[in-house]
Amino acid sequence: MPIRTTHTGSLPRPSDLLGAIAERERGGPELDPAAVRAAVAGCVRRQVETGLDVVNDGELGKISYVTYVRSRITGLEAVEREPRPNTALEGFPEYAERLARRGVSRDFVIPVCRGPVTYPDTAAVEADIAALRSAADAAGAGEAFLTAASPGVIAMFVDDEHYGDRTAYLGALADAMKEEYDAIVGAGLLLQVDCPDLAAGRAAFPDGDDGLRAHRERMAENVAALNTALRDVPRERVRLHVCWGNYEGPHHRDVPLRDILDVLLTARAGTLSFEGANPRHGHEWTVFADTDVPDDLVLMPGVIDSTTNYVEHPELVAQRIEHYARIVGPDRVLASTDCGMATLAVNEHGVDPRIAWAKLRSLTEGAELAKP
Repeated sequence: MPIRTTHTGSLPRPSDLLGAIAERERGGPELDPAAVRAAVAGCVRRQVETGLDVVNDGELGKISYVTYVRSRITGLEAVEREPRPNTALEGFPEYAERLARRGVSRDFVIPVCRGPVTYPDTAAVEADIAALRSAADAAGAGEAFLTAASPGVIAMFVDDEHYGDRTAYLGALADAMKEEYDAIVGAGLLLQVDCPDLAAGRAAFPDGDDGLRAHRERMAENVAALNTALRDVPRERVRLHVCWGNYEGPHHRDVPLRDILDVLLTARAGTLSFEGANPRHGHEWTVFADTDVPDDLVLMPGVIDSTTNYVEHPELVAQRIEHYARIVGPDRVLASTDCGMATLAVNEHGVDPRIAWAKLRSLTEGAELAKP
């Protein structure tokens, strides 16, 4: 049985769209809907030509996978502030300074919550849905998905200055984002909920057993809020994406998959997306051999690294795929990238756009070579 392929969300954006996104973030006009639709049509067509089985809109009209919500839910305000330090880089001050100098554009603003959180209007997500459905139909795509931020990842990045209680804040975010989740699935698309908080969020707690327990408690809270928001969505229509931070760095303090997998499996999701090409986590396919994986769960391992400009050899991709297919069967493996290829629209230091597409071609070629 052939291995099916997909990716996790963001893809290189056209240069004219990048400029328009940056201008919008500075308070300028909204994006031209016709320009976004045209860009999405081209992106979907290229995904189909590359051989991907499950495609999306490339997140082309979004500034990022999480802060896009600033224009969709109430109570969020843009505030000038210094970027948070990456505590995972402690012990490597020179490298941390180098990354800080490179940084991202000032056009990227992380908001704070300063008022009641609601989702008053679904017009923006409906425009995303219409653009993707039209492009997918025109390109003859098999399946299509849209990404959406989880309540937990929003709470992780968007500080609360209104509720004064994390449980209340998380609940309000879940109630709001339910509107987006329902709209996506109601339109016949797959929903991918992005949940980096469930792995990368470990960095917010001290090292050691106490820190791990605190992180697992936070995970459980976040998953419970997500499940509440997904209560009307069929489990098989949901892809849950978890990662340890889509950046090139040591990752030596990442929480092991083995320490969090049981909590991940409590989420209302039929597909689990996770990093499997990241050199810090590439060995963790063995965890699934030791786990009672639900019979209806699809594994969506990353077999392409989304942080480097290496183009993986298709035979290496095939080997990575085969590890998982031999554990759960080829029909329950959806080969993917670790994370998005263009997570921040204003970051010029990620994967080169041409190389990103070459990596996706290697993904589909590797899937064809795989012999589970």
